[in-house]
Amino acid sequence: MAFEDYEDNGNIFNSSVTDLDKDEATLRPVLWDEFYGQKTVKDNLKVYIEAARKRGDPLDHVLLYGPPGLGKTTLAGIIANELGVDFRITTGPAIEKPGDLAAILTNLNERDVLFIDEIHRMNRSVEEILYPAMEDFGLDIIIGKGPSARSIRLDIPKFTLIGATTRAGLLTGPLRDRFGVINRLDLYEPKDLKDILRRDAMILKIGIDEDALDLVSGRARGTPRIAIRILKRLRDFAQVKGSGVIDVHIAEIGLKALDIDMKGLDAIDRRIMRCMIDAYNGGPVGLETLAASTGEDPVTIEDIYEPYLMQCGFLTKTPRGRVLTRSAWEHLGIVYPESLNGNTGISNREQQMTMDDFNKDRKENE
Repeated sequence: MAFEDYEDNGNIFNSSVTDLDKDEATLRPVLWDEFYGQKTVKDNLKVYIEAARKRGDPLDHVLLYGPPGLGKTTLAGIIANELGVDFRITTGPAIEKPGDLAAILTNLNERDVLFIDEIHRMNRSVEEILYPAMEDFGLDIIIGKGPSARSIRLDIPKFTLIGATTRAGLLTGPLRDRFGVINRLDLYEPKDLKDILRRDAMILKIGIDEDALDLVSGRARGTPRIAIRILKRLRDFAQVKGSGVIDVHIAEIGLKALDIDMKGLDAIDRRIMRCMIDAYNGGPVGLETLAASTGEDPVTIEDIYEPYLMQCGFLTKTPRGRVLTRSAWEHLGIVYPESLNGNTGISNREQQMTMDDFNKDRKENE
């Protein structure tokens, strides 16, 4: 099962789009001043957009990548708005045949922005049609069949393609190389999440004080989509158990009910860590084994839970498997066995290596 096909509408930390995000579109900023965080990406894009406008040219094709829920679609919409052009949205899986892509491209106007979400999931035969469209603004179409078949070049308007992906490593080299602007979106700082929550609370007509903003922004895993979900759930607690305003007391009640602790971990995060301690003495343990032990899907563990546990410094990925750090034991209130120091069967260097580092080293050595 692919990560993008995973659906768990009851999981507040599933950062892909679910039914919890039905009104997400109404909260999307349309101006730079309303978009908080990602300062370096914003500043660079402002320069590229202004230069393209002065030249009267379309903006170079843009690739945005990073974890889900960080604002890739929102950024694409702001770019189109700043350029003053139409914004067309589709997804990689939705473009099944070359004819589907041809229909989209021939209906674009000059300098329009075409946004393809999850572009890494696009069919390879469709992707090959996209290459000349991105480079030469033309489509190579085959007319007829057999010996009488011939190819013609169809000119299309000069446009800007914005591709978004949560897995840049799955993009083919030829496609990735045709993007003139490549930007990674990083997790947000709590202060930026506070600005986002404050703005969205006003739009949703939710009262929230500064202490509650501090509390929520620190437990949202650096992801605006998750922060907004928590905000909407706390609104429910404020209306039922409070005066309608989210103060620090209501925030604590709501976060406790949602089982979100001080580090932003939920019950599944802690279950994964506790399973590693109880069954495997903290690791190393393989992904498939961990999935079988916890009852979670391997892709769900790898794409939703592991990244944040690693950012917290609770988990390391080594060539031999996942290993919990001393900090993870201490967070769960379990005494870290001193006997594990130097006796995990993993060298100090391996403990610091990610799987990507390991594979890179192996290829270089070969």
